[in-house]
Amino acid sequence: MAAQALPFLRCSRSAASLRARSSTTAAPHRLFSTLRRPSAAARCEAGSKVMLKGMDYSELEAQGFRPGQAMMLWKCIYGNNVWAHCHDELAGLNKDFRKMITERADLRALTVKDILTASDGTRKILFSLEDGPVIETVIIPCARGRTTVCVSSQVGCAMNCQFCFTGRMGLRKHLSTAEIVEQAVFACRLFSDEFGAITNVVFMGMGEPFHNIDNVMKASAIMVDDQGLHFSPRKVTVSTSGLVPQLKRFLRESNCSLAVSLNATTDEVRNWIMPINRKYNLNLLLGTLREELCHRKNYRVLFEYVMLSGVNDSMDDAKRLIELVQGIPCKINLISFNPHSGSQFKPTPDEKIIEFRNVLIQGGLIVFVRLSRGDDQMAACGQLGEPGDYQLPLLRVPEKFQVAL
Repeated sequence: MAAQALPFLRCSRSAASLRARSSTTAAPHRLFSTLRRPSAAARCEAGSKVMLKGMDYSELEAQGFRPGQAMMLWKCIYGNNVWAHCHDELAGLNKDFRKMITERADLRALTVKDILTASDGTRKILFSLEDGPVIETVIIPCARGRTTVCVSSQVGCAMNCQFCFTGRMGLRKHLSTAEIVEQAVFACRLFSDEFGAITNVVFMGMGEPFHNIDNVMKASAIMVDDQGLHFSPRKVTVSTSGLVPQLKRFLRESNCSLAVSLNATTDEVRNWIMPINRKYNLNLLLGTLREELCHRKNYRVLFEYVMLSGVNDSMDDAKRLIELVQGIPCKINLISFNPHSGSQFKPTPDEKIIEFRNVLIQGGLIVFVRLSRGDDQMAACGQLGEPGDYQLPLLRVPEKFQVAL
């Protein structure tokens, strides 16, 4: 159903005058008022109540609050270390205002089902959605004072990447804006005391974020709002397997960081392990990045490269990778493959990853090696989800790689 206006405490000023007043004080990171709104089917609504975390600030203002009420409510939900999940936590709001919100709106889109702790301190949160499915979110603490929350954007994924456990599920559901944002809110509520402030958000959990582009764009914009969760746009990273039209839109409309899951240096290999390449091949994907990033200053795309033994980890692959990314401001993130049930791939040995990395560095690239985190609880990269009885089919292995597998 369409977002309904709440009959909250209205003031005598017109809605137009309120919008004009708010536009003069808009924070520099509040860039999401112009984004397209998600369809009614994509919104998370419990019963007939409005889900407040599905709204950006301009939508919240448009509900007819008195001046200042929208900001007070916004800060209760996202700021001031409150992160309200129930109406009793709406501190500072007057009694009548809180009563009206209690009757007309919901604050919570997710329910914690379980929290698993890996041996390295990584946490995996299992959330139940209102309609039953379960999603997974990972909290990754770091000794250097950085704590990252890895959020999901879908239940399952339609991309069918052959090395990814989530890809076995197929697509079950797009997450709403509220369901995405609340993963970060829960991370702040549950772990800020233990780990310190959550500093980074990565859209690298379950799902292809750009397949759910409207809700992801809106959720990421809420995360970087100055008066809300207030993450730095440079520290909110959205990853894609390479959906080119959505990639263009993201680079033109968002200030957040971009990661591209590359994982191959030839179309033959990428067509197999990442079927999206059959629609948007390497030449189109990388050419689009060159064209779009020539207009951006101080911006680097992060290329993710999962190392698969005998498939994409030869020194010839390293040399091709250097050539492929020429002219694209970038960093390379080498990722050790994390095995899962039914997997046909093997991880590249550590010493070969280092050799691969050294070739890239000698070629002038900035390179990082991502260590596996949380793999003993199936919380590492490529391990999230629960396919169940139905699984997408594995694709035919090209003959030249059958021995490697």
